[in-house]
Amino acid sequence: MKRENVLAGQVALVTGGSRGIGLAIAARLGEMGAKVSICARNVSALEKAASELQAAGIEVMTTQTDVTSEVQIPHLIRKTQQMLGPIDILVNNAGIGIFGPFHEQSAGDWDAIQDTNLKSVFLLCREAAPEMIRRKSGHIVNISSLAGKNTFANGAIYCASKWGLMGLTGCLAEELRVHGIRVSAICPGSVATDFSGQGAKDPAKMLQPDDVAHAVAALVTQAPGSFISEVQLRPTRKP
Repeated sequence: MKRENVLAGQVALVTGGSRGIGLAIAARLGEMGAKVSICARNVSALEKAASELQAAGIEVMTTQTDVTSEVQIPHLIRKTQQMLGPIDILVNNAGIGIFGPFHEQSAGDWDAIQDTNLKSVFLLCREAAPEMIRRKSGHIVNISSLAGKNTFANGAIYCASKWGLMGLTGCLAEELRVHGIRVSAICPGSVATDFSGQGAKDPAKMLQPDDVAHAVAALVTQAPGSFISEVQLRPTRKP
Protein backbone atom coordinates (compact mmCIF):
# COMPACT_ATOMS: atom_id res chain seq x y z
CA MET A 1 0.00 0.00 0.00
CA LYS A 2 1.29 3.47 -0.88
CA ARG A 3 2.13 5.92 1.84
CA GLU A 4 0.58 9.37 1.78
CA ASN A 5 1.42 10.90 -1.62
CA VAL A 6 3.40 13.80 -0.21
CA LEU A 7 5.84 13.58 -3.14
CA ALA A 8 3.21 13.23 -5.87
CA GLY A 9 4.40 14.82 -9.10
CA GLN A 10 8.04 14.90 -8.01
CA VAL A 11 10.95 13.11 -9.67
CA ALA A 12 13.69 11.38 -7.70
CA LEU A 13 16.99 10.09 -9.08
CA VAL A 14 18.76 7.50 -6.92
CA THR A 15 22.23 6.28 -7.86
CA GLY A 16 23.20 2.74 -6.97
CA GLY A 17 19.47 2.08 -6.86
CA SER A 18 19.43 -1.57 -7.90
CA ARG A 19 19.95 -3.08 -4.45
CA GLY A 20 20.58 -2.50 -0.76
CA ILE A 21 20.25 1.03 0.54
CA GLY A 22 19.63 2.54 -2.88
CA LEU A 23 16.73 0.23 -3.65
CA ALA A 24 15.20 0.85 -0.22
CA ILE A 25 15.42 4.62 -0.82
CA ALA A 26 13.89 4.32 -4.28
CA ALA A 27 11.05 2.23 -2.88
CA ARG A 28 10.35 4.65 -0.02
CA LEU A 29 10.30 7.72 -2.29
CA GLY A 30 8.13 5.87 -4.81
CA GLU A 31 5.69 4.84 -2.08
CA MET A 32 5.44 8.52 -1.19
CA GLY A 33 4.32 9.29 -4.74
CA ALA A 34 7.55 10.22 -6.52
CA LYS A 35 8.46 9.00 -9.98
CA VAL A 36 11.79 7.25 -9.60
CA SER A 37 14.86 7.00 -11.81
CA ILE A 38 17.48 4.48 -10.72
CA CYS A 39 20.89 3.74 -12.15
CA ALA A 40 23.59 1.14 -11.64
CA ARG A 41 26.19 -0.66 -13.71
CA ASN A 42 24.55 -4.09 -13.64
CA VAL A 43 21.69 -4.35 -16.14
CA SER A 44 20.16 -7.53 -14.73
CA ALA A 45 20.15 -6.09 -11.21
CA LEU A 46 18.46 -2.94 -12.53
CA GLU A 47 15.78 -4.99 -14.28
CA LYS A 48 15.11 -7.01 -11.13
CA ALA A 49 14.86 -3.84 -9.03
CA ALA A 50 12.53 -2.20 -11.56
CA SER A 51 10.23 -5.23 -11.48
CA GLU A 52 10.03 -5.04 -7.69
CA LEU A 53 9.26 -1.33 -7.75
CA GLN A 54 6.68 -1.65 -10.51
CA ALA A 55 4.96 -4.48 -8.62
CA ALA A 56 4.53 -1.99 -5.77
CA GLY A 57 2.83 0.47 -8.13
CA ILE A 58 5.83 2.77 -8.48
CA GLU A 59 6.63 4.52 -11.75
CA VAL A 60 10.30 3.78 -12.40
CA MET A 61 12.87 4.05 -15.17
CA THR A 62 16.34 2.55 -15.28
CA THR A 63 19.60 3.59 -16.90
CA GLN A 64 22.78 1.56 -16.98
CA THR A 65 25.35 4.09 -15.79
CA ASP A 66 28.91 4.25 -14.55
CA VAL A 67 28.60 7.19 -12.18
CA THR A 68 32.34 7.87 -12.41
CA SER A 69 31.99 8.67 -16.12
CA GLU A 70 31.87 12.33 -17.08
CA VAL A 71 30.37 11.22 -20.41
CA GLN A 72 27.57 9.03 -19.03
CA ILE A 73 26.29 11.36 -16.30
CA PRO A 74 24.80 13.99 -18.68
CA HIS A 75 22.98 11.19 -20.53
CA LEU A 76 21.49 9.92 -17.24
CA ILE A 77 20.27 13.38 -16.28
CA ARG A 78 18.83 14.15 -19.72
CA LYS A 79 17.08 10.80 -19.99
CA THR A 80 15.51 11.21 -16.56
CA GLN A 81 14.31 14.72 -17.38
CA GLN A 82 12.92 13.68 -20.77
CA MET A 83 11.09 10.58 -19.53
CA LEU A 84 9.95 11.65 -16.06
CA GLY A 85 10.41 15.43 -15.79
CA PRO A 86 12.74 17.84 -13.96
CA ILE A 87 14.62 16.25 -11.08
CA ASP A 88 13.34 17.38 -7.68
CA ILE A 89 15.35 14.95 -5.54
CA LEU A 90 18.87 13.67 -6.21
CA VAL A 91 20.14 10.94 -3.90
CA ASN A 92 23.83 10.20 -4.36
CA ASN A 93 23.98 6.71 -2.91
CA ALA A 94 26.41 4.78 -5.12
CA GLY A 95 29.53 3.78 -3.26
CA ILE A 96 32.22 1.14 -2.89
CA GLY A 97 34.69 0.14 -0.21
CA ILE A 98 38.10 -1.51 -0.26
CA PHE A 99 39.57 -2.18 3.15
CA GLY A 100 42.93 -3.29 4.47
CA PRO A 101 46.35 -1.90 5.42
CA PHE A 102 46.90 1.29 3.45
CA HIS A 103 50.45 0.32 2.51
CA GLU A 104 49.14 -2.78 0.75
CA GLN A 105 46.66 -0.87 -1.41
CA SER A 106 47.28 0.44 -4.89
CA ALA A 107 46.82 3.74 -6.68
CA GLY A 108 44.10 1.93 -8.61
CA ASP A 109 42.28 1.18 -5.34
CA TRP A 110 42.55 4.86 -4.42
CA ASP A 111 41.16 6.00 -7.77
CA ALA A 112 38.30 3.51 -7.76
CA ILE A 113 37.07 4.55 -4.31
CA GLN A 114 37.54 8.30 -4.75
CA ASP A 115 35.95 8.28 -8.21
CA THR A 116 32.89 6.34 -7.04
CA ASN A 117 32.35 7.82 -3.58
CA LEU A 118 33.39 11.42 -4.20
CA LYS A 119 33.96 12.39 -7.84
CA SER A 120 30.60 10.90 -8.91
CA VAL A 121 28.77 13.15 -6.45
CA PHE A 122 30.51 16.21 -7.88
CA LEU A 123 29.64 15.14 -11.44
CA LEU A 124 25.98 14.43 -10.67
CA CYS A 125 25.44 17.58 -8.65
CA ARG A 126 27.15 19.69 -11.29
CA GLU A 127 24.84 18.29 -13.96
CA ALA A 128 21.61 18.43 -11.93
CA ALA A 129 22.09 21.77 -10.18
CA PRO A 130 21.50 24.21 -13.08
CA GLU A 131 17.90 23.06 -13.57
CA MET A 132 17.28 23.11 -9.81
CA ILE A 133 18.71 26.64 -9.68
CA ARG A 134 16.45 27.69 -12.54
CA ARG A 135 13.41 26.27 -10.72
CA LYS A 136 14.66 27.58 -7.33
CA SER A 137 13.94 24.30 -5.59
CA GLY A 138 15.39 20.85 -5.05
CA HIS A 139 16.85 18.36 -2.60
CA ILE A 140 20.27 16.77 -2.83
CA VAL A 141 20.95 14.01 -0.33
CA ASN A 142 24.42 12.49 -0.17
CA ILE A 143 24.74 9.12 1.51
CA SER A 144 27.98 9.40 3.43
CA SER A 145 28.99 7.32 6.46
CA LEU A 146 30.09 7.61 10.05
CA ALA A 147 33.45 6.88 8.43
CA GLY A 148 33.22 10.46 7.23
CA LYS A 149 33.27 11.57 10.88
CA ASN A 150 35.56 8.96 12.45
CA THR A 151 38.67 7.05 11.49
CA PHE A 152 39.54 3.39 11.90
CA ALA A 153 42.37 1.02 11.04
CA ASN A 154 42.30 -0.46 7.53
CA GLY A 155 39.85 2.18 6.31
CA ALA A 156 42.23 4.90 5.09
CA ILE A 157 41.06 5.25 1.48
CA TYR A 158 37.38 4.76 2.32
CA CYS A 159 37.49 7.26 5.18
CA ALA A 160 39.30 9.76 2.96
CA SER A 161 36.50 9.52 0.40
CA LYS A 162 33.77 10.02 2.98
CA TRP A 163 35.54 12.88 4.77
CA GLY A 164 35.90 14.49 1.35
CA LEU A 165 32.21 13.91 0.69
CA MET A 166 31.30 15.70 3.91
CA GLY A 167 33.38 18.70 2.85
CA LEU A 168 31.83 18.71 -0.61
CA THR A 169 28.33 18.44 0.85
CA GLY A 170 28.89 21.38 3.19
CA CYS A 171 30.18 23.60 0.41
CA LEU A 172 27.32 22.70 -1.92
CA ALA A 173 24.83 23.42 0.84
CA GLU A 174 26.25 26.93 1.30
CA GLU A 175 26.29 27.65 -2.43
CA LEU A 176 22.84 26.30 -3.22
CA ARG A 177 20.75 27.32 -0.22
CA VAL A 178 20.37 30.83 -1.66
CA HIS A 179 18.59 29.20 -4.61
CA GLY A 180 16.12 27.31 -2.42
CA ILE A 181 18.02 24.02 -2.81
CA ARG A 182 18.71 21.95 0.28
CA VAL A 183 21.81 19.76 0.43
CA SER A 184 22.18 17.22 3.22
CA ALA A 185 24.37 14.29 4.22
CA ILE A 186 23.25 11.10 5.90
CA CYS A 187 25.97 9.29 7.85
CA PRO A 188 24.93 5.73 8.70
CA GLY A 189 26.90 3.28 10.74
CA SER A 190 27.13 -0.32 9.52
CA VAL A 191 24.08 -1.32 7.49
CA ALA A 192 23.08 -4.96 6.94
CA THR A 193 23.74 -5.19 3.19
CA ASP A 194 26.14 -7.07 0.93
CA PHE A 195 28.40 -3.99 1.07
CA SER A 196 28.99 -4.19 4.82
CA GLY A 197 30.69 -7.57 4.77
CA GLN A 198 29.24 -7.91 8.29
CA GLY A 199 31.97 -10.28 9.52
CA ALA A 200 31.38 -10.98 13.19
CA LYS A 201 28.60 -8.41 13.50
CA ASP A 202 25.06 -9.54 14.23
CA PRO A 203 22.85 -8.36 11.31
CA ALA A 204 19.87 -8.15 13.66
CA LYS A 205 21.68 -5.42 15.61
CA MET A 206 22.82 -3.49 12.55
CA LEU A 207 21.03 -0.71 10.74
CA GLN A 208 18.71 -1.85 7.96
CA PRO A 209 18.39 -0.26 4.49
CA ASP A 210 14.91 0.96 5.44
CA ASP A 211 16.42 2.95 8.31
CA VAL A 212 18.44 4.99 5.83
CA ALA A 213 15.41 5.32 3.55
CA HIS A 214 13.41 6.69 6.48
CA ALA A 215 16.06 9.37 7.05
CA VAL A 216 15.94 10.36 3.37
CA ALA A 217 12.15 10.61 3.53
CA ALA A 218 12.41 12.90 6.55
CA LEU A 219 14.88 15.20 4.80
CA VAL A 220 12.83 15.63 1.64
CA THR A 221 9.61 16.39 3.51
CA GLN A 222 10.91 19.21 5.70
CA ALA A 223 9.06 22.50 5.91
CA PRO A 224 10.45 24.96 3.34
CA GLY A 225 11.93 27.39 5.84
CA SER A 226 14.72 25.15 7.14
CA PHE A 227 16.87 22.15 6.33
CA ILE A 228 18.72 19.47 8.25
CA SER A 229 22.30 19.56 7.01
CA GLU A 230 23.48 16.28 8.52
CA VAL A 231 22.00 13.11 9.96
CA GLN A 232 24.11 10.63 11.95
CA LEU A 233 22.40 7.26 12.08
CA ARG A 234 23.26 4.47 14.53
CA PRO A 235 21.59 1.24 15.58
CA THR A 236 19.93 1.23 18.99
CA ARG A 237 22.17 -1.65 20.08
CA LYS A 238 25.83 -1.88 19.15
CA PRO A 239 26.40 -4.77 16.72
